[in-house]
Amino acid sequence: MKKILILSANPTNTNQLRLDEEVREIEAGLERSRSRDRFQIISKWAVRSNDLRRALLDHKPEIVHFSGHGAGSQGLALENNSGQMQLVKTQTLAGLFELFDSIECVLLNACYSEAQAQAIYQHVDCVIGMNRAIGDRAAIEFAVGFYDALGADRSYEDAYKFGCLNIDLEGIPESSTPVLKSKNNRKITPQQQPNQDEVESPSNREAVRVPKPKPEEIIYKSASFLEQPEGQIPLDSAYYIDRPPIETDCYEASIKPGALIRVKAPRQMGKSSLMTRILDYASKQSYKTAFVNFQSVDGELLGDLDLFLQWFAASITDALSLPEKLEEHWKGVLGSKNKCTNYFQRYLLPSIDTPVALGLDEVDEVFKHPAIANDFFGLLRAWHERAKNDPVWKKLRLIIVHSQEVYIPLNINQSPFNVGLAIELPDLNQAQVQDLVQRHGLNWTGEQVEQLMTLVGGHPYLTRVALYQIARDRMTLEKLQQIAPTEEGPYSDHLRRHLLNLQENAQLLAAFKRVLSVDCPVDVGTAEAFKLRSMGLVKFQGNEVMPLCELYCEYFGDRLGIKN
Repeated sequence: MKKILILSANPTNTNQLRLDEEVREIEAGLERSRSRDRFQIISKWAVRSNDLRRALLDHKPEIVHFSGHGAGSQGLALENNSGQMQLVKTQTLAGLFELFDSIECVLLNACYSEAQAQAIYQHVDCVIGMNRAIGDRAAIEFAVGFYDALGADRSYEDAYKFGCLNIDLEGIPESSTPVLKSKNNRKITPQQQPNQDEVESPSNREAVRVPKPKPEEIIYKSASFLEQPEGQIPLDSAYYIDRPPIETDCYEASIKPGALIRVKAPRQMGKSSLMTRILDYASKQSYKTAFVNFQSVDGELLGDLDLFLQWFAASITDALSLPEKLEEHWKGVLGSKNKCTNYFQRYLLPSIDTPVALGLDEVDEVFKHPAIANDFFGLLRAWHERAKNDPVWKKLRLIIVHSQEVYIPLNINQSPFNVGLAIELPDLNQAQVQDLVQRHGLNWTGEQVEQLMTLVGGHPYLTRVALYQIARDRMTLEKLQQIAPTEEGPYSDHLRRHLLNLQENAQLLAAFKRVLSVDCPVDVGTAEAFKLRSMGLVKFQGNEVMPLCELYCEYFGDRLGIKN
């Protein structure tokens, strides 16, 4: 009988995962298999480093399955005695597994665990890790496919393939994330042994040999590879950090008939970058895609609903590469909303054989114009409702992106902001910041990562600016900490913009001064709290708020004369 040791850890200061569902699905799959008597499952929860060592000693498993969080080369996230995250280093894990000859297979079902898989592979014949972040659902589906295959007496290598296939069968775009390291799958003879000029490609499912770049090539590529941290992150960028399960949830929603996805977060948090990836995923499903940025609309159009809707319809038509036929469809005594609806229903949507994913970015611009906002957003909600029954409207998928809370008065039954999939982008957590540090080629300690997070609070843009400056050798972390809250620092434009916006709103300025003047979270009122959060200046603690990060405390405390 083979023993499967399942080790789960979900520290309280990390994103919560559906680990219980993963274990339940594994148990159910093996229970209904024809070889159920050949396996024994042993589950350990809230695993600490001592628990890991003792479980391996006590049970001598053939298969070890880890479910939880990974932090790239920094290690796997176990728990300490307080339930907080404690990273176990990669080489420590490899050394531990070296002491157990009975282990045949290790499955690390955790984000960015390929580094640990590669290290453990020195001592275990078959190891599976993840080469990037993996969503909860993809991780569960991989495990289901893997253990279903083992229960059918298939090899570990076949089980790996079934796991990847199961992700694909569920329509989840993450089947290339699991990576297999198997000595049985790739026998290396003495003539095939990689020499010092060859390394394994980390992104392929099976180890392959690729030429190792010469030192001068590495320097050149690293200098050109660093991207200026501004605006949208390109689709092929190495610096986009997944925030599971957000991306997977959005991809899954985008292929549902009549889908509506709402993405909200303060500026420079990655909303537009996420929307671009949703549209790219839709395009890969052979959908037509269109994108409109409302900052591009001329000011005079925002005061007239009819002109605004004509601009909107014409913009979508152009994005879909169709001939514009407004004159033909924009006739008669019907209202502007009816004309726009008919234009979509009778012309745009029927002209395309596939679903259409429509990205609407910076819709905050419309909030500023109540004369058109109520009607326009009511129109989007009406289209979403039509999609529940009308085959033509089922083809439309809407992705709406905004920064601010919706303070304009919208009828609850006519608002698109209380239906569909709501996504609020969080700050990066410690494991994600550690991953971003590694992608910038920096070899930092956990303490250095914590210092950066204290300074900028895991804010994606502020984090990338810091790492860009340090990776380019323009400053050290210590220097950054000294000059960040000053006009000399790299955040001066960002900080001044926030200061000017605060000074234009006396109530908001007074509320933020209250936040800065105390050392604990404070209640400043619902409206002010949400507006400050929309600006990205604070974070919630229950119903109260506190400054997002030390950078804001120091800069605004100095500029606003707050002595704390």
